[in-house]
Amino acid sequence: MSGTTTAAALRRRAAGAGANRWVVLVVLCVSLLLVAVDATVLHVAVPAVTEDLRPGGIELLWIVDIYPLVCASLLILFGTLGDRVGRRRVLLLGYALFGVASGLAALADNAQVLILARALLGVGGAMIMPATLSILRQVFPDRRERALAIGIWSAVAAVGAAVGPLLGGFLLEHFWWGSVFLVNIPLMLVSLPVGRLLLPESKGDGEGPWDVVGALMAAVGLFGVVLGVKRLGGGESVGSLLTVLPLVVGAALLAAFVRRQRRRAQPLIDLKMFARPAFSTSVGCIVLAMLALVGLELIAAQYLQLVLGLSPLETGLRLLPLTFAAMAAGLAGARMLRRFGPRRMVCCGFLLTAFAVVLLTALGRTDDCALMLTGFVLLGFGLETTLFGAYESMLSEAPQEQAGGAAAIGETSYQLGAGIGIALLGTVMNAAYAPGLSDVPGVREPASSAAGHSLGEAYEVAAQLGGVAGVALRHAARDAFVHGLHVTLLVSAGLLMLGAAMALRLPRAMQCDGTGAVELPAPRDAAESRVSV
Repeated sequence: MSGTTTAAALRRRAAGAGANRWVVLVVLCVSLLLVAVDATVLHVAVPAVTEDLRPGGIELLWIVDIYPLVCASLLILFGTLGDRVGRRRVLLLGYALFGVASGLAALADNAQVLILARALLGVGGAMIMPATLSILRQVFPDRRERALAIGIWSAVAAVGAAVGPLLGGFLLEHFWWGSVFLVNIPLMLVSLPVGRLLLPESKGDGEGPWDVVGALMAAVGLFGVVLGVKRLGGGESVGSLLTVLPLVVGAALLAAFVRRQRRRAQPLIDLKMFARPAFSTSVGCIVLAMLALVGLELIAAQYLQLVLGLSPLETGLRLLPLTFAAMAAGLAGARMLRRFGPRRMVCCGFLLTAFAVVLLTALGRTDDCALMLTGFVLLGFGLETTLFGAYESMLSEAPQEQAGGAAAIGETSYQLGAGIGIALLGTVMNAAYAPGLSDVPGVREPASSAAGHSLGEAYEVAAQLGGVAGVALRHAARDAFVHGLHVTLLVSAGLLMLGAAMALRLPRAMQCDGTGAVELPAPRDAAESRVSV
């Protein structure tokens, strides 16, 4: 009789939790949407900010870069803190900080205040991002349901990245630049009480003290590495002290952090997770996917605007099919994962993306809308298929008590892959582009050298030269850029093929034994269980 009543109680508890966990997913997706939008919403507001606050060149760079830089460097710190003190607690604190920082940014009257506010937004984002994934891991113990939830989560991330510039453009047409930050406040005011009411609290085993020194080592080390990589991606010299020093110090601190974690009885991050092929391979696939592709977004935007002459709005509309395809892949990801398994899904995602990249090498100086549409749709679908499979495998392989640390590792891999990709593909692009301007008739060496920095600078130099020499330089720069684009695409395709080979180490089938985590029941259901038993 006891077994019967217990089983009935479990069924009631599962029914109640099933009604709630999808609401929890909605709350988590709103959190993710805000962070994703804020990462890109400022891009269109930079001219207005520059006109109003008059920042210097260095200050303007920090206004744009400080948010992703701080966010990436603090992911491990707050992910592991959530495992120790409670993921919901960290998430709600992130909500509050994000709202306060948004108000400070909206009302900033000088560049220094805006930089500080953006840094605080990065801190809030670092508290929110890993918490959303780790709570999702908690409330969806069944892997099949969790796969569907991760698919929705990743689709929302794709929407946020695309909505940011569009929302920013709409707000700037009707309000001042501070409105791009002010819009966060009412959403956070709603998210705080709703999150406190609906989100379950969860944490790891909590044995031993939290390693504060290790957390700070990871944060400062990641800050240095990401800063150095971003400077390389911005075209800074490899020999520059301000580039080499952060990289060396950051790498040294991360190496010391790894040694420290191996020696501790209760480490922040259990490095034994990397001994699991599925976990380490998933992390590597995330890095390779972002390394191969993120730089292409910047190059594609330059191609659309500077080679084809499209406006920023037309450029954004041309890139929308990529976002829609990514959304479709995220929503279909759970079904594909069940049918094909992680290995075939991630491997085929890499291969499809590589095919799309090679297909785009047919782009030239004239607008081929059909080719571009096909390439971008395949690119978005393949990339999201790859990232979905990798994220799901990584999160499912991590122990439940390490969910926050695992989510932070995944997000950090994403950010590092993106930064390294911009630096690597930017270097490849410049190496293929600059030689095409070394021998333009009527253009002297100083002018051709300046034009070799970028296509935008080449157009400026051509306008200053004027006449036949200016026209020749403009045409040569455009041809050199298209050639550089083709070379960069082929390098990306090679990296994607490497990712497909790496994905062969993933499990063949999706294991759905349901033993990974225990879902927290709603208070009412917990009381019913105690009475029935």
